[in-house]
Amino acid sequence: MQRVVSHPDTYLDSVLLLKATRSMQESPGVDYASAVMATPANLAQLAEEGFADPALDRSSANDLVLTVHAEDAANADAAIEAGERALFGREGSGAAPAEARRAHSIQEAKELLGAANVAVISVPGPYAALETHKAMSAGLDVLLFSDNVPLDEERELKERAERLGRLVMGPGAGTAMLGGCGLGFANAVRQGPVGVVAAAGTGAQEVMSLLHQWGSGVSQVIGVGGRDLTEAVGGRMARSAVALLDGDPSTEVILLVSKPPSPAAARSAVGAAKSTRVVAALPGLQDPLDLGQGAEVTSGLEAGVLATLRHLGLEAPDLVGDLEQAAARADHLDTKRRSIRGLFSGGTLCYEALTLLGAYCGPVYSNIAVDERYRAEPPPGSHLLLDLGEEEYTKGRPHPMIDPEARMELLKATADDPTVAVVMLDVVIGYGAHPDPASVLAPACATLQGNGGPVVVAYVLGTDSDPQGLERQRQALAEAGCIVAPTATRASLVAAAVATRRPELVRERC
Repeated sequence: MQRVVSHPDTYLDSVLLLKATRSMQESPGVDYASAVMATPANLAQLAEEGFADPALDRSSANDLVLTVHAEDAANADAAIEAGERALFGREGSGAAPAEARRAHSIQEAKELLGAANVAVISVPGPYAALETHKAMSAGLDVLLFSDNVPLDEERELKERAERLGRLVMGPGAGTAMLGGCGLGFANAVRQGPVGVVAAAGTGAQEVMSLLHQWGSGVSQVIGVGGRDLTEAVGGRMARSAVALLDGDPSTEVILLVSKPPSPAAARSAVGAAKSTRVVAALPGLQDPLDLGQGAEVTSGLEAGVLATLRHLGLEAPDLVGDLEQAAARADHLDTKRRSIRGLFSGGTLCYEALTLLGAYCGPVYSNIAVDERYRAEPPPGSHLLLDLGEEEYTKGRPHPMIDPEARMELLKATADDPTVAVVMLDVVIGYGAHPDPASVLAPACATLQGNGGPVVVAYVLGTDSDPQGLERQRQALAEAGCIVAPTATRASLVAAAVATRRPELVRERC
C-alpha cells in the first residue's frame, strides 16, 4: 500500500526531514518511507522506488512530500501521522501550522526576529547560493548547511562575504557554536578560551568535546565548509574566522581543524592571527608543514587538542589506561582473522582512521580513499573503512548519526566474514543525533563478538552534558564487550593493535 501526502509551499530543513523519515520508517508494517522536498532529484528517486501519484506530478521544489509503502492502508496512515508529528508536532494531514509559515522570505524573518544576526540555510544545492546572497543582503552571517553547491558558486559567495565583512560558514557546514548556541550537529560544552575554526564537521565536534572532557572549553566554533582551505577557495572564510577570533578577548588559543589543506590557503588563514597562538590539527598530514606565525602543526585531532592544552598550561590526560590489556584479547581470535572493518558515521573520523591504519597495517580500502586504487572493490581479507554518511549510503534514508539502524545490515554481514579481526564503530552523540544510539548498537555488537567473532572497538564522541550522556553510552558498549577508546585516534591504534596482534601499538603517538 502506497501513500503520498504533499504540503505545498512548506519548506523544512534536512534535519527535520530526516527525523520524520526515521519516525515513519520505525512505524509497524512499513517497507519504505521518506520525507523530502520535491526537487527534481528527489522526485526521480521516488519514481525509482515505484511511487506514481498525481500529487508528485504537481509538486515543485518548495513543496514537502511524505511517502510511505506499507503492508496495508492502516499502517500507511499511521506512518504518515508519525511523520507529521515529527515535523509539526500534531496529528493528521493538512496544511502546516501557521507559525511554520509566518515568514515567507529571509528579509521578512529578520524583521520578525529583530535581533537575529545569523541565518541557517538548508535548501537543495541548486538554490543555496541564491538564498545565501539574500541573507548577506539582509545583513546576516550564514551557516550554509546545504551541500552539492558548485565550487564556482562557493567561491563567489565567499568573495562577496569578504567584501561585506560577513561569514559564510559552509557549504556543507554541519557544526558551529556561536555565543554558546550550537548550530547543526553540535555538542554541549562549557565556555572556555579556545576558538575553533573547522573545515571538518565531526572534526569540530571531536575537538570541542575533548576540550570539554579534559578541563577546558570553547569560545566559539566556526565551521567553514570542507572546501574552504583548498587552493580553489583559498581559505577565505577560515581567514575571516581567524581574524574574528584574534580580536576576541575571550579567545586565548585558536585551533584550526582540517584535512590536509592547501599550504598557501592555510598560511593565509593563520596569518590573520596577529596576537593569538594558533594550533593546526590536520588529520592525514604526511609531510611537515610550516604555516608561519609560530603556529604548531599536528597530524591528528587528538594531538591538536593535546597541543592546545599545553599552551593553556593544562595537564594531558591518561590516554592508554587498560587499552593495552584489552587489545591483548586478540589472542583468542582465529589466525585467519587479520583484517579491519570500519563502519563510520563521521567523515573526518573515517578519514583520520584511514591514514592512521595505513601507517601501521598497510593498504586500506575506503569509499573516501584519496588514491583511486583503494576505492575499488577490495580483495578478500583487505582492510575496509566506510564513511556511511556519504551520499551512496544516505540516499533515501537518514544519516547514520540520526539513525543507527543504517549500520545494522553491515554489522550482520561482517559476522559472516571469517577474515575480520576487528570492527570499528564511532558513536556520535549531541544535538541532532539519535537519542540513545548505544541502545541500538550494543546488542548487535554483543551478538557479533560471540562464538569467536571479531573484536569491536568503539569510540563515543560527545560529553556528559549531551542529552545522551557520554558515560552512559560508553558503559552500554563496554557491557556489550566492546573495547571503548577515549579518542578517535586511540580507537584506530587499538584496532591496529588487535589486527596485527601488537598490543603495544596503543601507546603510539602519546
